[in-house]
Order: sequence, then C-alpha cells, then structure tokens
Amino acid sequence: MPTVTVQDALIHYDRTGGGPRPPLLLVHGTGSAGAPLTWGQAAPALARDRAVITPDLSGADRTRDAGGPLTVEGLAAQVAAVAEDAAGAAAGPVDLLGFSMGAPVAAATAALRPDLVRRLVLVAGWAHTDSDEYMRNLFALWQRLGHSDAEAFGRSVTMTGFSRAFLNSIGSAEVERLIPNMPPTTGTMRHVDLDTRVDIRALLPRVRARTLVLGATRDATVPVENSRALHAAIEGSSYAELDAGHVAFFERPAEFADLVDAFLTD
Repeated sequence: MPTVTVQDALIHYDRTGGGPRPPLLLVHGTGSAGAPLTWGQAAPALARDRAVITPDLSGADRTRDAGGPLTVEGLAAQVAAVAEDAAGAAAGPVDLLGFSMGAPVAAATAALRPDLVRRLVLVAGWAHTDSDEYMRNLFALWQRLGHSDAEAFGRSVTMTGFSRAFLNSIGSAEVERLIPNMPPTTGTMRHVDLDTRVDIRALLPRVRARTLVLGATRDATVPVENSRALHAAIEGSSYAELDAGHVAFFERPAEFADLVDAFLTD
C-alpha cells in the first residue's frame, strides 16, 4: 500500500484499476474506517477505464499523525499530496470526488490547488456548519454520544445516514449490522470535531474546475438545502439530486455511478 508524508502525517492510499481516462481520487467522509468503508462498494463501479485512488486522511485508522484538531485546509493538503504522488506519472490533473466531510475538503483542494483538479464532484456536502442549526445540533449530539454511549452514537449515525425507506427495506437484522460500522473512536471524533467547524465560504469563489454538486433529497445528516447552497456558491457548477439518504451511493449505486461517470466523460 503506497504512502505519502504530509507534515506530521503518513497518509496511506490505495490505487486500483487503470486506463486512458484521468484518474479519479475519492475523498472519504467522517469515520476512522476511512476509505475502505466509504468506497468499498462504490469504487469498483467508478473504475471504468480509469485508475481510482482512495486515500485515508488523518483520523482514519490506516494513517498516522501526531493527533490534535483537524482543519479543512490541512486535509486538503493531504489530498493534494496524494494526487501528486499517485497520479504524477500521468502528467495531468485528477478528477476529484468528495463525500460528506470529504466534500468541503475536495472543494478546498480544488480552490487551493487548481492545477491538480480537472473536474470536481461534491456529494452530500456543505459549506458552513453554523449556517444550519440542524447540523450544528446533530454534530454536537454526536460529540456527546461519542464520549458517553457508543451504541447510541452508532444508532444515530445509522438513522441519519440512510433514508427511512432504505432502512425499512433492508429490515431490522441488516440495520443492526450497520450500527457498529462507525464506532466513536478517537479518529472518528476528530472528524466530528472538524464537522462542527467547517467553513469554506471564502474558498468557494476560487473553485475553477468544472463542478457537479450532488444532493440527496432524503439526507438526514446534511440536509439537501446545503448541497443546493454549494451549487449556488460555485460559479458555473452543475447540479443533480438523488432520491436517497446521506449515503446515496449505497442506496442507489447504479444511478450514482452513472451520474458521476457521465459528468466525468462529457
């Protein structure tokens, strides 16, 4: 597994597939399980004649750093370093897709390192936590549950991560299997702490890559209005919505892959 060092962090990443199309770098969301949990099912569907690069950012289990509070800009520097290390031989920029917490990180990467990003996809993302009282309180609840009740934390993450219709469709046994997927480890709680402080409003006007913003209409973690606001803030961006919960690519994998592939190919 390749690595790259950024300041005090040793960043692990995977590179799979290959082909003539620009590499696609996927930025995971909150959770110390990192890229394997977020992209385990989605990455193969996106690896159509292209390499797919999946880094584990600080806070993820496979990456080591000195600990402490995270910043969007710091994680963006890690994404940029992975893009340069993994795709440097291709002599061109990557396509960049960020989900949830990874969406503001990907947007910041595109703003700060426009030379590295050909096209940008932001899935279930947001620009500023304090502008949404629902999200501010949800993340504050996760912080409290993460330090006091691991099972309740897992249930809250599961309830907000998937739509009610999806949870009902898979049944109670499968729902119970989802609950332990994102335990409130130290790394996860570092991510949640960052979630409470996200503010990339000043960076969004600097995004020049052609951008697709994807919202999820049944999103109970990052309400869809936040995706609509991201679209409005990024000049010239395209917008689409999936009828799904927060982890839209898990609920509607084929539709998600087709939308992303069409945007990156067009």
